[in-house]
Amino acid sequence: MQEYLRRVTTPPAPLRRSSLETVLDVAFTEQAFTASTVMARTGLTRSTVLAACDELVRSGWITALDDARTAGEYRLGRPAKRYELHRTAGLVVGVDVGNTRIAAVVADLRGTVLAQVERGAAAGTPGDDARRAAVAACVADALLQADHPGSPVLVTTVGVAAPVDRRGGSPSEDDGFWHRMNPGFAAALSGYGELVVENDANLAAIAERARGAGDSFAALLSGERFGAGLIVDGVLLRGTHGGAGELRILNIVEGVGTPEGLGAACRTLAAAARAAGRILPGTPLATAASEPRVLDAPMVFAAAEADDPVALEIVERLAERLAKACIVLGSLLDIERVHVAGAIARPAERVIRRANALLQAGAFRPVPEVVASQLGADVVLVGAAQRALDTVRAHPLAFSLPAAARERTVATTGSVGG
Repeated sequence: MQEYLRRVTTPPAPLRRSSLETVLDVAFTEQAFTASTVMARTGLTRSTVLAACDELVRSGWITALDDARTAGEYRLGRPAKRYELHRTAGLVVGVDVGNTRIAAVVADLRGTVLAQVERGAAAGTPGDDARRAAVAACVADALLQADHPGSPVLVTTVGVAAPVDRRGGSPSEDDGFWHRMNPGFAAALSGYGELVVENDANLAAIAERARGAGDSFAALLSGERFGAGLIVDGVLLRGTHGGAGELRILNIVEGVGTPEGLGAACRTLAAAARAAGRILPGTPLATAASEPRVLDAPMVFAAAEADDPVALEIVERLAERLAKACIVLGSLLDIERVHVAGAIARPAERVIRRANALLQAGAFRPVPEVVASQLGADVVLVGAAQRALDTVRAHPLAFSLPAAARERTVATTGSVGG
């Protein structure tokens, strides 16, 4: 069906490899570029740049464009050759394997999304084999929608709600939950390039940093359970078993007691208020509670905006919970900011504002600023695609295009001289 990239068995000589990768670094970040562009950015000589461009065209990584004079960008002297990244020389895939959904995204080498597919009820998938098959089917659907059958997949990154060690495995603790989230996807996704398995909160942190979050912050997934992706001084923290940021320490923090996230804790508090008869008739929360069996966080937060007294009390409790989690993170890591991430982030903005006020009024100094992520429910998916792109861009020549793809590129662009 598709021919995928394979590892290079005989890499280029070190100096030659360096010049090729240096030119590719420019191609990944620039649109159309000339040898002069690369020379100004890298210090390489013109002959080295042109030789590297010729080879990258032949191998299918970049394409040759009309020269600068034809493009209307150059009028006197010898026209400069122009090149650009072959955006679909390869594709990357990001997957979010959550507790309640599986989602996959396909992107080109510029990071442009070509397709996105979502499937629900991932947690209800019975057995490891069925869960693995559901992930593989979601990826296959996304690639079909992307509609680039001739473009091989370079890297697939899978985000899971579990700690992940450097080999892609998860510990067996936590009553088997971590294994259910990460039952091993290598065989199911063997046709989809190099496989990277990563913790979902770590991917959220990668997504936030790619969008300018800074060098020292936490991305705090806050729906069902608190879990933090930690970047300190520009480095993603993992730990020996991949468990950095799991926040099980909240089990012994007074006033918190569990790593339950804002969404889950909100449902718990609302259910307790309903069972105790504290939701009074005619109040906004009573109106919201009239039909559904479960009062979820958006319902409670909407009622709080209408000044419902029980909803406001729940918001206060959640803000205290969030503030204490941020104190733990800030005290241990001295981070600048905590990005509350996931689908809960935007609905919980009132909770976040109140948590900031509590932090500023408290005895701990300094404290991190708490902000709502703007990436919503797709933050892990965005991070997975970014992680896959980062893997390609770090060592692009570790991959080789199939002969058919190289021939297609040359046929499309024509041969390029030195």
